[in-house]
Amino acid sequence: LQGEYYLPCLSLPPEEEKPIGIWGQRHKRYLQEHKKATYTTLLTSGKLNSYLADIDEQAEEWFSRMVRQMAEHEDVTETLKAENQMLWVQKINNIRNRAMEIVYTNLIYA
Repeated sequence: LQGEYYLPCLSLPPEEEKPIGIWGQRHKRYLQEHKKATYTTLLTSGKLNSYLADIDEQAEEWFSRMVRQMAEHEDVTETLKAENQMLWVQKINNIRNRAMEIVYTNLIYA
């Protein structure tokens, strides 16, 4: 009661604090800028942090698996690293960049 008016007592439900990595932070920024209704719904329901932590975990697993599979497919091995380090760095960076683009396109900005 504030004077003659009743004001609602609004508070967010308690939410479990989980660490959110770079993938989760980027998805959060995407939701804030482009999917405001989804962001607000997750925030007010108390599920935003767990949702972002889950997205972060999925993205990290997907990224690691794709890098490993692409490296095997393109024969980027420790042997190549020992023989020609610059070529290995070039190829592994190329693989990592492609994997990042796939994760961004299909999970983070979708």
